[in-house]
Amino acid sequence: MGDTIRIALTKGRLEKDTVKLFEKLGFDVSAVKDKGRRLILPISDQNIEVVLAKAADVITYVEHGVCDLGVVGKDTIMEHGGKYFELVDLGFGKCKFALAGKKGEEFYKGYGVKTVASKYTNVTRAFFEGKGMDVDIVKIEGSVELAPLLGLSDGIVDIVETGTTLKENGLEVYEDVAPISARLIVNTVSMKLKKERIDRLVAMIEEKLEEI
Repeated sequence: MGDTIRIALTKGRLEKDTVKLFEKLGFDVSAVKDKGRRLILPISDQNIEVVLAKAADVITYVEHGVCDLGVVGKDTIMEHGGKYFELVDLGFGKCKFALAGKKGEEFYKGYGVKTVASKYTNVTRAFFEGKGMDVDIVKIEGSVELAPLLGLSDGIVDIVETGTTLKENGLEVYEDVAPISARLIVNTVSMKLKKERIDRLVAMIEEKLEEI
């Protein structure tokens, strides 16, 4: 990769928001916006390459050093962990992890072990361990809101943005678990080998974020 900095972006909204940020920095992002089917896209005036990937893969690429930097949600960082540095809170893609369940029910009432459904089992486990609570965790891949409605769980831990889906299904937030936003992460070796270039890029980003 030589002197090129390779950045993995989480496909979708975070990708679009990052590209907008790069535009504000004056980068030529035309190849990224007009990507077609290409998987590695140049920002040629900055000697930067952009790779578009699923959130969990962004972490994998950065950890293994095939990408120097990555833009990924704090939700993925909390769920997957890994060996990399978190550099900047980019401030977009804001939402939160929350504990939710059927409206009007008291989750913490009673002495039995509660069952909690979530796609994010590690986040859920860490949250309840922090409370010293033993819970049964059921992993759900699809619409996690179904679990309490079907009687599979007492509550769910999920990402909540507006809360509309919860309300429409007779559910409510019981408690906030953690705030989420997009983060810039860096490979530990790249941080040493390309320190000057990465520091310069981070300084530009931080300066622009202060203006927004």
